[in-house]
Amino acid sequence: MEKTQINTKTKKTNLLIVGAGGHSKACIDVIHANNQFTIQGLIGLDYQVGQMVLGYSVIGSDNDFALFRSDCEFAFIGIGQIKTASVRQKIFTDLRDLGYSFPTFASSRAYVSPLAILGDGTIVMPGCVIGPGVKVGENCIINSQALIEHDAVVGDHCHISTGARINGSVTVKGGSFIGSGSILREEISIGENSLIGAGQTILKNVPANSIVRD
Repeated sequence: MEKTQINTKTKKTNLLIVGAGGHSKACIDVIHANNQFTIQGLIGLDYQVGQMVLGYSVIGSDNDFALFRSDCEFAFIGIGQIKTASVRQKIFTDLRDLGYSFPTFASSRAYVSPLAILGDGTIVMPGCVIGPGVKVGENCIINSQALIEHDAVVGDHCHISTGARINGSVTVKGGSFIGSGSILREEISIGENSLIGAGQTILKNVPANSIVRD
């Protein structure tokens, strides 16, 4: 779960972004400001090929991952996640099988403790606070203004949505979605592949594959 280290002393490294919708724009904003990568292009749906997203071309569809591997060592998944992590998880596995590596990004307008660990392919959006002892898995979205307090653990392929509050020593297991503005009480556990709707206050453990919403 260590961050991928990039040598950028001589030139920027080419990066392929998978996704050409709204979430990809938020990712491009963070990646562009990071200034370590040249975005080679975006992978979108068939009808999106040839379109432009924030000045970057959609250069292929999901069937074309292998075509760009020789030009791009690195890839990043710019597809959002609400109901299920399965799409992001499958793409992550497919890209890894082709030999792509996954950088980790944190906005310069977020605070990530140097004593926290972020997994490969994870992005931390503006306004987030990630405390000491936190462990975030691979291919996660930590969306704008989310708070993850000390010693919390977030599994692989999770989306912590805008303004969510994950208190100390909480465990959010893999594939889960925590909705905007939700509050998770300290030391509870959210089971795998669960969905916590926007604005929920969770005070006790939630079993795997649960949906909690109004």
